[in-house]
Amino acid sequence: MRGMSPSTCAPASYSISDLAQEFDLTTRAIRFYEDMGLLQPERQGAGGRTRVYSPRDRTRLRLILRGKRLGLSLVEAKDIIELYDSPRDTSVQLERFLEVLGHHRQQLESRMEDLQVTLDEVRSHEKEAKSLLRKLAKTKAA
Repeated sequence: MRGMSPSTCAPASYSISDLAQEFDLTTRAIRFYEDMGLLQPERQGAGGRTRVYSPRDRTRLRLILRGKRLGLSLVEAKDIIELYDSPRDTSVQLERFLEVLGHHRQQLESRMEDLQVTLDEVRSHEKEAKSLLRKLAKTKAA
């Protein structure tokens, strides 16, 4: 971590290695998020090769990962994150967030229904196989 902010003692900037270590990511993943426009580090050093991430970038990375845990696509996560970067119209942000979450919830519920059907089928096959094994055991014992 780079310099500390005097008022909060929080780091004022982060290296790509700092963020990779903190969030247990590869630097390649962080560069990918940068390529997607989700992170915008300052470039320093010879030819701008050194990335310097701000606290804002760190927060955005945390939100990206939270979105991934919720199962959102990077595009959906980006849309939501960008709402928070826009002027603060909380109702627009919350409505969009609810729209994305509602759509995602429907997808998950549909997948859950599919999984339940598959699970019921597996249980049926297990029950049938156990029954056949019991019949075979009785036949061998006789």
